[in-house]
Amino acid sequence: MSGALLGAWIGLLGGGGAALVWSRLAARRVRLDDRLAPYLRPRRSSSTLLRAPVVRTPFPTLERLIAPVMADGVRVVARFGSPTADVRRRLERAGRRESVEEFRAGQVVWGVLGLAGGLFVALLLAATRGAPLAPLVVLVVLAGATGALGRDYQLSRQVAARETRLLAELPTVAELLALSVSAGEGAVGALERVVRTTRGELSGELARTLADARSGTPLTVALERLAHRTGLPALARFADGVAVAVERGTPLAEVLRAQAQDVREHGRRVLMESGGRKEVLMMVPVVFLILPVTVLFAVFPSMTVLNVGR
Repeated sequence: MSGALLGAWIGLLGGGGAALVWSRLAARRVRLDDRLAPYLRPRRSSSTLLRAPVVRTPFPTLERLIAPVMADGVRVVARFGSPTADVRRRLERAGRRESVEEFRAGQVVWGVLGLAGGLFVALLLAATRGAPLAPLVVLVVLAGATGALGRDYQLSRQVAARETRLLAELPTVAELLALSVSAGEGAVGALERVVRTTRGELSGELARTLADARSGTPLTVALERLAHRTGLPALARFADGVAVAVERGTPLAEVLRAQAQDVREHGRRVLMESGGRKEVLMMVPVVFLILPVTVLFAVFPSMTVLNVGR
């Protein structure tokens, strides 16, 4: 009996494997429709009722039901949250491609999760300790507001982290550009070489600047857009220096080396200022924790001897 059951399982597994292999081979087969599809232009429907709905989630019906509630939540967050222009600016500085509406929808989702967590804690407190209703309602509202504001705070942290990476990459990129220009390449050729051989946040911004220049935008205007997107004073000075050198024909290599040296000096000053602030903060545990314990260890034996002498 066990042998027959084992044989049945082996046959079932073998049949399932053969079916998977056959389905994979059939899916890879190129049909005539697939060959002709790139050469045929699909006709657009003139009526919006005949167009296929855009499915953004695996549950389109649930999406249609939630869409009005989500729209109301987005309006509430937009009214009481950060201004739309500020959010758009921070999204651009963070290098994120999502729109302001998508970010607001994310805030609504975070707020709903915060409400759910606050409601769970409130029900737990009401069931175990019999807490009054008013503090529990305040707890739930605060939890929802914390979730929505947490999404906004996370965006600000992403902006700060990306700007730190941009500043860290700027001296190296500037010196690579200076080397390329010193070797005889033009400004656009040097930018192309640096973008092709480096990786990072600044390399991506330079690639976007090159794309603007290739599309017909003057290089100086593309560099101004780079400075506007990032919002960093050091990167704005770098873009302005390169733009002025390209317009007036001044030696670009010297400008780039000077820009790299300025950024390194700025980073050194920031590091010294941060060290000074941390030194002051380190005095707090020394004065309020370590010093009282040291004084106590120094005074306690003398107090003990005096009490024994009495």
